[in-house]
Amino acid sequence: MKPSKILYTAHATSTGGPGGGTNPQQLFTAGYAACFGSSIEFVTRQQKIDIGSVTVSADVGIGPSGSGFGLQVALLAKISGVDRATGEGLIARAHEVCPYSNATRGNIDVTIRADG
Repeated sequence: MKPSKILYTAHATSTGGPGGGTNPQQLFTAGYAACFGSSIEFVTRQQKIDIGSVTVSADVGIGPSGSGFGLQVALLAKISGVDRATGEGLIARAHEVCPYSNATRGNIDVTIRADG
């Protein structure tokens, strides 16, 4: 899904080196959790729903897939100030607008769940 207009561009450079440091899966996990949380907040503003805090936990697993490797994602969103049904509706809509969800849709198994 190509954006109709670029609103922001991030840049990163990776240089190989001796072990240690953060691995790509950890960075992807942190990025997806942050992006999904922002998407929930975006959806609540669109729908004019007052919420408390939003916390998104992400687990990203990596394992063999064919001749390479694949990823699997589980997202758990805690949205204070709303009931469970409202929270589930918000995360379903956030999953439709989140850039990470859109980038991975059909390529990675992603499960989403509301807690609380």
